[in-house]
Order: sequence, then C-alpha cells, then structure tokens
Amino acid sequence: MALTMLGMQEDQAAARPRTADPLHSEAAVVARVADLERRFGDPWDPANPLGHAAILAADERGLPQAEAEQLLDDFGLNAEFVPAALGGRLVRADTLARLLRPVFRRDQALGTGYGAFSALAGASVWAAGNRAQQRWAADLLLGGGRLAVSYRELAHGNAFLRDEFTLSGGSGDRVLSGTKRVIINADRARGLVIVCRSSHDPGSRSHSTLLLDRDALPADRVRDLERFPMVGMRGCRMTGLEFTDCPVPEDGLLGEEGHGVELALRSFAFTRGILPSMVLGGGDTALRTALRFAGSHGVGGRAVERNPQARRTLAGAFTDLLICDCLALVSTRAAGLGLGVTGVYAAATKYLLPILLHDAVHELSVLLGSSIYARDGEFGIFQKHVRDLPVTSLGRAGAAAALSTISPELSALARRSWLVDRPSNRALFQLRGELPTLDFRRLKAFAADDPLCAELVAAAESIEDGGAGESSAVLRPIGRHLVAELRRLREACAALAPLSRHSLANPHTYALADRYTLVLAAAACLGVWRHQQGGRDTFLAGSDWLVTALLRICTRLGIGTPAHAPGPEAEVFAELSRRFTQVSSFDLYDTPLAS
Repeated sequence: MALTMLGMQEDQAAARPRTADPLHSEAAVVARVADLERRFGDPWDPANPLGHAAILAADERGLPQAEAEQLLDDFGLNAEFVPAALGGRLVRADTLARLLRPVFRRDQALGTGYGAFSALAGASVWAAGNRAQQRWAADLLLGGGRLAVSYRELAHGNAFLRDEFTLSGGSGDRVLSGTKRVIINADRARGLVIVCRSSHDPGSRSHSTLLLDRDALPADRVRDLERFPMVGMRGCRMTGLEFTDCPVPEDGLLGEEGHGVELALRSFAFTRGILPSMVLGGGDTALRTALRFAGSHGVGGRAVERNPQARRTLAGAFTDLLICDCLALVSTRAAGLGLGVTGVYAAATKYLLPILLHDAVHELSVLLGSSIYARDGEFGIFQKHVRDLPVTSLGRAGAAAALSTISPELSALARRSWLVDRPSNRALFQLRGELPTLDFRRLKAFAADDPLCAELVAAAESIEDGGAGESSAVLRPIGRHLVAELRRLREACAALAPLSRHSLANPHTYALADRYTLVLAAAACLGVWRHQQGGRDTFLAGSDWLVTALLRICTRLGIGTPAHAPGPEAEVFAELSRRFTQVSSFDLYDTPLAS
C-alpha cells in the first residue's frame, strides 16, 4: 500500500480554525444546501429523472440510482467528509448533517450507500491515523473513491450475524482472517477500515483497527460475499468480505494495537450524532407525503381542516421532528466543542431518534390507510421510507449498543453533575453560530459534566421567574415535573455501583438510561427555545412548539402534567401548513426546498 509515500506532504493548515473562512460560513452552507436541492429538482415531478418515481423504480430493481450518484459526484459530496485541513470541506459535524439531509430526504439508501458510511469510516482515520494514512484516505475520497467500515457487532450495533475478523501474528508478520456478512459498500470501496480481534484476552484491549488498500491486497486472500437480502434500503449495496490468511502491510495498523474499542468509542462520539441527524430528512419526506395525501384525499372521509384527530397527528409528527433535531443539534455541536460528554449525547441521539421517528411514521401511516402499501405512484415514497428507517437506525441492536454506552456514565454524572452544574455552553443551542474546527483527536468518551441537564434546571428557573411571558403559567408546572424527574433519576443513578458489571448492562440500568435520554431531549428543546429569544426565528422563540414538545416527552416519561395545560396543536399545525405550502423543511432550520 502506498500510504507512506502519499503521506509525505506536510499538512500546513492542520491547526488553523476554519469557521471564519467564507467557504465554511453559514452563508456558504446555506448555498451548498440550496445547490443540492436545485440539482435534485422537484421530487414530485414524475418526469424528473431524480424524482420519487425514478427512486422507486431503482428501489424495485434493488440497485443504486446511477443518475443520483452521478449528481453527487458532480457536486463533489465526498469533499464534505474530508477535513478542511486535508483539502476537503468538513469543518463541523452539525453542518455535515444538514448538508446530507437533502440526500436522505430523497433516498435514505442513496444517502447511506453513497456517502454516510464513507464519513463514518473516515472518522476513525481522522481520529487515529498518522499523516500518511490521513493523506491517503483524503486523496481517495477527494478523487471520488469510497471507504467502507466494519465494526464488531456489539460496538456498533451491526448484529446481522455474530461474526468478526481476527488479526494474528506480530509486527511485520500480521495476517487477517474471518468473515463479516454485512459491510456497506464492501464491494465498491477501495479503502477498508476493519475492526478485528487481535487478542483472545478479555477486556477492552482485545481489538485493533486496520486501514487497508483493497487494491494492494492479494486477490486470492480476499473474497466478496453475495449481497445480503434486505426489505429496506434495497438500493444500498450490503455485501460482505471474507479474508483468508491475508497479509497485512506494516503500515496497515490504524492507531495502536489493542486500541480498537477505544478508537471506536471516540469515533462514535461523532458518528452516532450525525447519522440520526441526517436521517431526519427521511422523516421530513414521510410527513410531507402524509400531508400531501391528507390534502388531496382527506382523512376518514373528511378534509383535514375538519378532522381534529388528523391535525393532531400531523402536528405531533412535526413536533417529534423538532424534538429530534434539538437533540441532534446539541449532540453534533458538542462534538465541535470537544466536550467530554459528547459520546453520551451522541449515544442518546442514536438511541432516541429512531424510536421517535418510528412512532411518528407509524402514526402517520394511519392517515394514508391502504395507500401505505403502494410501492409506486404519487404516494409510494412513503412506504419506501417506512422500510428504510429501521435499517438506517440499525434497529434494536443499535439501541442496545447505545444504552451500553450511556449506562456506565450514569452513576458518576448523577453524583457530581446533576442539579449541581450551572449552564455554561450557550454555543450548544445556537443553530447557526460558529464553532471551532472539528478536531477528531479531541473527541472523548469520558463525561466530566452534563451541560444539558444544567440547562434544564436553568430554563425551569427562568420560567419560574416569568421568562416565558404569557406562557409561563403553562410551562411552570411542566418545568417542575421535569426537574423532579431529574431529581428522581439522580437518586436512582447515584445508588448504582460505579462501573460495576451490573451497571453496564441490565434491565434496570437500561430503563434508567432510557429515561435519561428523554430528559436530555426535554433539556435540548428548552435550550433551543431559551437561546432563540430575541432572535430572528419567531416560531422557535415562541412557546407553542415547546409546550407541545414537552407535553409529548412527559407523556413518554409517564410523569404528570397539569390537567389544564393546553396542547397548542392548532398553532403548531398552522406552522406546519405554512412550511408545507411554502415548501420548506420541517426541521429547526426551515430551509427552502425544491418544489
């Protein structure tokens, strides 16, 4: 492999912040999103070769849509996955997620197969690779190539089959063997990031990570496996690899031997936040399709304007998308700030967003009736997103892996942080505010404090003092209920034995971790609302969406809410209708979309 020769170039810009560069400003991000939307065109136009009809036809064939991949080639999407210091456009995690939403809004298989997993694989290289490895991977992506990544199932939630790779031998004599049945783009990627068992000893030092050039490996020692049959994400190439005593080049080790689990956890602090944030684009299309159907066909024989239950369902799904985006925003911005709790927030995002999206899409499916089974036509795209969402989120396996990351941190956070810390990270909640250049080597898995829970307490105190204006009377009891829930959670988590086997994985700690993610979601909503006051976004600065969001979270928590608290679905539905009519996104950014 030519990693060493390609890496001799000096990376002179490595330490320079880039957020002030016009190329990476908010205006530049908005322009790139608008450019992608323009290139994709109107998804509802049946004559559009990149519209829903063409996407559904490609899905039926089980193939990637060639025209869409060519569009992304021409756009240079791979540059978004490469750090700016290496010649790409990656500066911030939150803006990367925003840039991929137009792709996921059209086709989650396209977003995952074309680019998302190159971004996920790249995270390990940017976090632990030497200069030569980083230069090689950057040149590969910037030249239009792909990276594929194979995590072991417990670390990443890829539990299709319990198989893994093994690395044996010592320095200069390492060989790789084993099979992994499902690796996205394994048959199309030249760069392979492989997590493999390198020791039979128990503990976290039993795995290592490799970066391999597929073209430089002996062809008779590597075999592509057949595509794994899937109901969803049919246009995403899920194949696998089999290595048979394959020699590993001396420069193939990524980071230190035995540090594979540690590297995976650091990478997950980035990847677990951005992938669910990207997938919100698919939830946008599902909600938009349901609105389109309700507007043209009615619901239950009535126009949607005269069907209160249908309006509540639609407003509720919109609110759930906003809740999701609030937590995703905090998770991705925490990565840019280099907070120690980033890994916990990313795991919470990875766990909770698929649940909220699944439930929202399920509720929306009732509005479409038998049309949810349509695989083509105007509303066939809804059924495709229903099939794709569980695969994108990695289902229950991904949930268990995320909870396993959160659980060990609960005891320490409860003892030293909850109801003690004061909020100090306004930058977590600024939708368009600048951040330091993302430094993958600063990503940590150790949570020193919890600014989100501190924000929950501060926001509740602000509401008690009348900080919500006319809505204070409604929000005060909700804030009290949420602070009381945090207090109960603190008492239960402080009683856990720190880092014991029982605190890592059992039904009790998983239940506590589940409740904690909902508290974080409520805190994220409160933080976004509180720090929008006086800003240009009057809807987010208003309390209608916040009241609706907090009531929905309290319902999931099973905690009491004031009986007289109104759920302002009518106001939220009015905002949803405005965005639908004006064709803008249903996330926090209210972004103009292609008609």
